[in-house]
Amino acid sequence: MSDRRTTIMEAAARVIARRGVRGLRVEELAAEAGVSTGLVYYHFKDRTGVLRATLAFINDRADRYTTERDADEEPAPARDELTHRLLLELQDTPEVRENSVAWGELCASAVFDESLREDLTKATDEWSEEIGELVADAIPTAPLPATRAAAERLTALLEGLSGRWLSGLMSVDRARDLMSEAIAVELDRLEHTRRPAEPGKPLGA
Repeated sequence: MSDRRTTIMEAAARVIARRGVRGLRVEELAAEAGVSTGLVYYHFKDRTGVLRATLAFINDRADRYTTERDADEEPAPARDELTHRLLLELQDTPEVRENSVAWGELCASAVFDESLREDLTKATDEWSEEIGELVADAIPTAPLPATRAAAERLTALLEGLSGRWLSGLMSVDRARDLMSEAIAVELDRLEHTRRPAEPGKPLGA
């Protein structure tokens, strides 16, 4: 991604987080980014293009701050990695706050604007799939439909807790505690389920 395009995406995420999707105007975005309106249209064609690109940008940024590790850091056990990955979405930092608020605003706008719904559905499905893979790694004997359902519940809960925290309805520590407890409940429940063994194949293989 070019430096100018990145600058515009960063500015769009800030504007959406502060003023919502309806508050995003190309002229104001250009001023926020310190570029011309013509350059915004050159990169994104129209306002819908800006919104779709911003959604991809905040997803990529979230993926970076939840998965980056030091080069010499040992891989964590799947259960720990699952908890770590989800709790990194509940960090009281400017980047995470901005990302989470912008995501919430984009989701809210999809109630009335179908142009974003397909992209939001795809991004949500990809996120649930990633978390589902971690759940399956943590409890390899659990049926795959059950691990996928657990991932959907956990990601949906995370969005709800994030909204309450960002709205000032609960502290970030409380949100993290509730998220940790929910992960433990889901994994403990899955430990009591078993994937049907394939003929001639050991259970969980």
